[in-house]
Amino acid sequence: MRKSFAHKRVIIGSSIWQLKNKIINMKRLIFLAVFACLLSNIHAQNNPSAFETENFRIVLNNKGQIEGLYNKTDDTNYLVPDQHAPLLSIRCNGEVEEPVKMMSKGSLLVFNFSKNNVEARVKAMSKGSYLTFELVEIIPADKVELILWGPYPTTIEETIGETVGVVRNEQFAIGIQALNVRTLGGYPNEENDIEPSYNILEKGKNHADVEDTLKNSKLYRGQTAKSENYGSVIQAYCRNRSKERIISNWGHDFYVAPTFDDGGIIGSKIALFGCPPEKALGIIGQIETDEGLPHPVIDGEWFKTSPLASASYLIIDFGEHTLDEALNLTEKAGLKYLYHGGPFETWGHFKLNEKSFPDNWNSMKRCVEKAEKRGIHLGLHTLSNFITTNDPYVTPIPDQRLAQVGTSVLTAEIDDHSTVIPLGSPMFFNQMKNNNLHAILIGNEIIRYKEVSAEEPWSLKECVRGAFGTVPSFHKKGETIIKLMDHGYKTFLTNNELSWEVASRLASLFNYTGLRQISFDGLEGNWSTGMGQYGCQLFVKTWYDKLAPEIKEKIINDASMPGHFNWHINTRYNWGEPWYAGFRESQTQYRLKNQDYFRRNFIPCMLGWFNLTAETSPEDTEWLLARAAGFDAGFAFCVNLNTVNKNGQSNAIFELIKQWETARHIGAFSTVQKLKMENANNEFHLEPDKPGEWKLYPYEIRRYVHEQKTRQPGEPVFSIFEFENSYETQPMIFSMSLFPCENSAGSSVEKIAIEINNYSRIEIPVKIEPFQTLKSDGSNKLKLFDKNWKLLKEIVLEEKIPSLSHGKNNILFDAVFTGEGSSKFKIELKSVGKPEPVIAVNRKLQKK
Repeated sequence: MRKSFAHKRVIIGSSIWQLKNKIINMKRLIFLAVFACLLSNIHAQNNPSAFETENFRIVLNNKGQIEGLYNKTDDTNYLVPDQHAPLLSIRCNGEVEEPVKMMSKGSLLVFNFSKNNVEARVKAMSKGSYLTFELVEIIPADKVELILWGPYPTTIEETIGETVGVVRNEQFAIGIQALNVRTLGGYPNEENDIEPSYNILEKGKNHADVEDTLKNSKLYRGQTAKSENYGSVIQAYCRNRSKERIISNWGHDFYVAPTFDDGGIIGSKIALFGCPPEKALGIIGQIETDEGLPHPVIDGEWFKTSPLASASYLIIDFGEHTLDEALNLTEKAGLKYLYHGGPFETWGHFKLNEKSFPDNWNSMKRCVEKAEKRGIHLGLHTLSNFITTNDPYVTPIPDQRLAQVGTSVLTAEIDDHSTVIPLGSPMFFNQMKNNNLHAILIGNEIIRYKEVSAEEPWSLKECVRGAFGTVPSFHKKGETIIKLMDHGYKTFLTNNELSWEVASRLASLFNYTGLRQISFDGLEGNWSTGMGQYGCQLFVKTWYDKLAPEIKEKIINDASMPGHFNWHINTRYNWGEPWYAGFRESQTQYRLKNQDYFRRNFIPCMLGWFNLTAETSPEDTEWLLARAAGFDAGFAFCVNLNTVNKNGQSNAIFELIKQWETARHIGAFSTVQKLKMENANNEFHLEPDKPGEWKLYPYEIRRYVHEQKTRQPGEPVFSIFEFENSYETQPMIFSMSLFPCENSAGSSVEKIAIEINNYSRIEIPVKIEPFQTLKSDGSNKLKLFDKNWKLLKEIVLEEKIPSLSHGKNNILFDAVFTGEGSSKFKIELKSVGKPEPVIAVNRKLQKK
């Protein structure tokens, strides 16, 4: 019994001890769990959130700041050190606020902005090759004026795609894409949302100033990506438009930006990606298709990669009765697109010129059908949302949706003859900088005024009643006076609603007729909406959305100005005007700078417009065509049917276009040849050889001027020139043109003599009159042309043309000027190198 009792005491004691240990262990476990939880919370508060794609990783800290933009291949961080990089910022009361805290709840990021007591929720998703971030909730939404995605600073500085929103170097590319039309690329530097453009052509400078400035400058358009001294930034933003604002806009210090219900900032969405630079364009294409952005194709291929995107075209003002002649020229040039430079009698309703298209849209439809049977596609040019004063939107009853600068009220009634209009405030009416029509709208009457009174009581003075075919009317006190927005082309513009209607009408024209090409010239007219680039984007998107599917898949479109969202819709841009000088001189620097812009923004290259005149030469044309081949760039060739008949070399010119453009489109030029042709100083001649093969002749060309001189008796009047011939010894090729000096009728010239290297001399027995040209191809047969390249005569020399030696050559040129006027000789000397083969590498495309 005693032993049993003792044994029980041992067992009980052991149990108590074990229980105590269990309790201690339990407390320890609880403590460790609590401690681990605390550590976990502390760790969670400091642990960054990471979002990854195949090649890219973004790291965010607990304050919503980006801590890393990584290339996963080599773990390079392209984020600029010591730069603020909030994923999302807000602006309230004109001040930008960054988040102070960010919490991650799975794919949901919650940002806290303490100053304004705002909470924003962003949904983050990885889509394999790119990331998306979407603002799904913000509380309170009405307090926030706008949100900013970025700026995100990177160390990349080599290539800045300012419009497309991609920066890249040889190793890596980082990009941003706005995923809906209301999320704007760039930064809200101005309240009018007109994205800064450093295109100096838009600043009113003359042609010479523009060319001089461009020689040592870059040409930037937009700032979705932007160069900085540390590298670059990519950025986007979205504005809350639920409240009316007074902004500075397009020459007006005071302009009403009306409310606009587009869903506001909720739903603003971007994509971010990083990848090897050669993959960037493909990822943008994937983003377009995956995220529902416009993704235009032609013949099943995305326009941004299709060779058809840079198709050249003729611009001819054809009509239903002249179409056949225009089509014949298009075929002669080997081109597939024919474009009308100005077919409309009115803009707005787009009534076609009655003389050229007597049955209005039906006439154009018949033209399109005839052209398509010959494999040629028609297009046309318009001024976007410009409204001519003869359009039904203006007369006889003006549309109330014409763009408004702002309003006031009548302070007294007026009859239909009053020439003084009393108004409550002059604020919107005395802005004269961009006030081209001085027009107001009261009821259904447009009235034009000379000026605003200098002091109260305010009034509009010397008014013209019933302007533009509207009806002068009696108006009551208190009626609204609308200051109409206009343009320097003497047209009105549109508000948002009317812009969409005009864009829809344009789409209806294309759907009905089958037209296949358009330029949205004057797209900046949509700044009249008070929404800047957003207004421009909405106009183009409305047109695009309204196109019939069968038209949408075939149409080429460009615009007067680019935009981040419109990059997805616009096929290309074709800037460069021909009106200032010849092919080699008219906006040359501008055209070349554009190629840099196109390439850094993944846009098919185009050289702009070139104008065929009666004096245009085959050599001028080949200068253009070599540039087109070098940059793989298309161009517009402006042709007047009468001019074609005047130019004696027009057949040769169209044949050259056919040969060069055929070779370009089938990829026949080598990379080395194209690099040489990018240099505007290098000139070439292309001759067809076998089918699908050509010979490319490089030229050494120098140009000189021989002036008519007055010297003492016996003093020489000849000119001495030097010519460096880098090719083999060969007969000299030359072209000599005689031009009158300024303020002179000009003199003739005869007894022309050329001596090379002080021993080889030839005299040319011909008399040349002003504006005539004498040409030699190196043979003893010379040709004399008039100013329009009509052949006047041939001269056969008994002697051979002197030869240019390899290396430096001394050229003596002499001639006798006759007559009372004065002239100067423009001389072009040329040597030619051995031909290089140009061979088609894409026979399938050639057959097409």
